[in-house]
Amino acid sequence: MLSVKQIEVFYDDVQVLWGVSFKVEPRELAALIGANGAGKSTTLNTISSVLHPRSGAIEFNGHRIDNAQAAEVVDLGISQVPEGRRLFPEMTVLENLELGSFTTEAKKWRKESLDWVFSIFPRLQERRRQLAGTLSGGEQQMVAVGRGMMARPKLLMLDEPSLGLAPLMVREVFKVAQRVHADGITVLLVEQNVKHTLTVATRAYVLENGKIVMEGKGKDLLEKEHVRKAYLGI
Repeated sequence: MLSVKQIEVFYDDVQVLWGVSFKVEPRELAALIGANGAGKSTTLNTISSVLHPRSGAIEFNGHRIDNAQAAEVVDLGISQVPEGRRLFPEMTVLENLELGSFTTEAKKWRKESLDWVFSIFPRLQERRRQLAGTLSGGEQQMVAVGRGMMARPKLLMLDEPSLGLAPLMVREVFKVAQRVHADGITVLLVEQNVKHTLTVATRAYVLENGKIVMEGKGKDLLEKEHVRKAYLGI
């Protein structure tokens, strides 16, 4: 479904990704793990065409997207839930969710998509008239994920969804990722929470200092000595 081939990405003259290559197959729950500053968010932003690689290629369902506009990438079926939620705090939960269904195709299915989001996040249905800025951090993350789902994506990319959440909400976020995946959506999960991520991921890649250094099945990587020492403190 998604093929990232040898991309090199810069911020002005500062290189942050070196020859990054990986793939995501249909209906996978794939993960990109690494420490803060490894280049994970940059990778997602490049897939979303917020950034463009200086070299290399990105293909999605047979379409080259490395030089596409961000709106074109959304139209093709990629939805990114950004780090830090990025909600509109003075708008209601419902209004924030509806903003996720702005494409022509997604608008046709807005009611069905809302029903789907509310089936996964019943708390959001209860609070749909509440201002997003008054919600707890965990509830705001639910809105951010729900907004991404409203686009009816073929690929849902989650950028650090557990960041800053209490342990109970962290577990809930990973359950949601599994639920969305079980509903047939391909998921690319970017996380620093390595243990939880590798437990749920069907395939995972380790990104260090802008380079992919390891890949494999999530549970297999949990057993790798480098992963256990570098990320689990074992």
